[in-house]
Amino acid sequence: MSSTPVSKPSAAQADNMQNPISSNMPEHLSLNKWEDTGFEWAGEIEPTSFERLSAILTTEHEQEKIQLTANLYRRNNVLHLSFKLAGDVWLTCQRCLQPVATDLTDDYDIALLDDESQVRLVNEEQDYLLLDEVITEQSPERLLPLKKLVEDEILLKTPMAPKHDDCEMTIEQFGEIPEEEENENPFAALASLKGKL
Repeated sequence: MSSTPVSKPSAAQADNMQNPISSNMPEHLSLNKWEDTGFEWAGEIEPTSFERLSAILTTEHEQEKIQLTANLYRRNNVLHLSFKLAGDVWLTCQRCLQPVATDLTDDYDIALLDDESQVRLVNEEQDYLLLDEVITEQSPERLLPLKKLVEDEILLKTPMAPKHDDCEMTIEQFGEIPEEEENENPFAALASLKGKL
């Protein structure tokens, strides 16, 4: 039996460990509650649960759930939202009109800045958003629109005109294509007059 003392987590750490791990992705995160202690969420989400994404998904193929892990944390006095997506969505190929899979698997990290003065605290390559522009709902607590931010990144990842890599556009031909007649060059007559004048 070991006599090493076991450190008990603080109340804030214990609350943080009980972050939901489920399939019900939160629409919003309360920054009043989570911005100092951090927040983690992991689960599976239906692509059709995103309203704007749902409008471009194909109905010709069954959509599979997307794996998502999200983490709200503070580094260098700057709040960050990082998340990892794993999975595909099925869109409509703009050439053959058949379903085509688009891989969403990627890591994302967005700095959430209180104001423009914090830009100097993040790397030049770092994506960032101003919290005043992101938090639009007026309420007593500051609510970060988690689901909307994730959907924004998914929409940026999906191509505007999805197509299969090896897709050839199918063209149906009706009738024969008429051969173009060679039109006489209008300057040919002038060329013949050149030597006669």
